[in-house]
Amino acid sequence: MADLLILAIETATGCGSVALTRGAGPAGKVLAEYTLQPEITHSRRLLGSVGAVMTAAGVGWDQLAGVAVSQGPGSFTGLRIGMAAAQGLAMALAKPLLPVPTLDGLAAQVVGHDLPICCLLDARKQQIYAGFYQYQQARWRRAAPFLVINPIELARRIQEPTLLVGPGLQACRDEMAAQPLARLVDSGLLHPRAASIGLCAAQLLAEGAVSLEDRAIPLYVRASEAELNLQTMKKTSFEAV
Repeated sequence: MADLLILAIETATGCGSVALTRGAGPAGKVLAEYTLQPEITHSRRLLGSVGAVMTAAGVGWDQLAGVAVSQGPGSFTGLRIGMAAAQGLAMALAKPLLPVPTLDGLAAQVVGHDLPICCLLDARKQQIYAGFYQYQQARWRRAAPFLVINPIELARRIQEPTLLVGPGLQACRDEMAAQPLARLVDSGLLHPRAASIGLCAAQLLAEGAVSLEDRAIPLYVRASEAELNLQTMKKTSFEAV
């Protein structure tokens, strides 16, 4: 497990990244990471960033144990771009494709706390992607399914002192500040990172917790705009009959 080399891709938010990691979990190392908040889409720079990270670390493609990708939730377009790139690389290299939920990777960055945490991403449309975690057996473990939820309802679900972390905090700050059990952790460093995705993926691979036979698909949590529009059209057509 200490020697697993993972190439990781994170495109769930506007701040995308590519990383090369060695080992798993908190004991792992980040060999190289490229992060950028671009004015252009992830697709315009992603493969170039992958090549730059591999070259900078001096690692050959055959040395990789797998290709990890941030699975979501997050930007629908970003997730599709990242997943397609990761699938293409994994297939070309004949390496395992290792999807890691974006909020799991974000939780793995939180250290030095024993309170439960809630990781947050902005889902737009006055909603938040949220994941609740408890620290058990030396790691953060998901305490409930992922949510896409409005800030008021999220505040109601906090029933014990809980750390709130992640870039989604900005979208629900007022509601969380009014929740006496919420502990707001403001940090620009706590955003989804490819390095964290890589270290989480190595742990899953070492533990045999990843199915290498199933093709990974993005974890959207909620329906896309196109799917919602289609549902509306079907409902309207049915009512018109």
